[in-house]
Amino acid sequence: MKIEYNNLYTHFILVTRNRQPIIREPHRERIEKYITGIVNNNDSKLYAIYANPEHVHFLVSRSPKLSEEDLATIVADSSERFVNKNKLCVGRFSWQESAAAFSVSKSDVDRVCKYILNQPKHHHNETFAEEYESFMKFYQKTLNVRNRIKTSR
Repeated sequence: MKIEYNNLYTHFILVTRNRQPIIREPHRERIEKYITGIVNNNDSKLYAIYANPEHVHFLVSRSPKLSEEDLATIVADSSERFVNKNKLCVGRFSWQESAAAFSVSKSDVDRVCKYILNQPKHHHNETFAEEYESFMKFYQKTLNVRNRIKTSR
């Protein structure tokens, strides 16, 4: 059945292989714009994105035709090819095999956008590992520590 109306807000986090800080500032915006295009070309809308050196946050309203896993895979595969083709990182760029996707209520969209866009300031106070652990505690209280994002592909 066709879904005509939806509110499927999802906060994604993609992590570089082995959490290597290889997304360099001179190429950050180009990578963000490319990912924005990927999302938009898949009948979804990107609200906020920020590419940190070893991980990327982005908030989307995704198409009901795509699961979280489908959209994460499309974004990861396409952006990986783009970064490597354009030599935007030293060596071969790749994402981890797994990503994180957290549902967001419509009332929290503005707060999550501000959080994503405030990443540089946020990471002066907290490492990515600390940030991720906070997400696990907040979003998935029942998740076992062994089930966190793997550190290698």
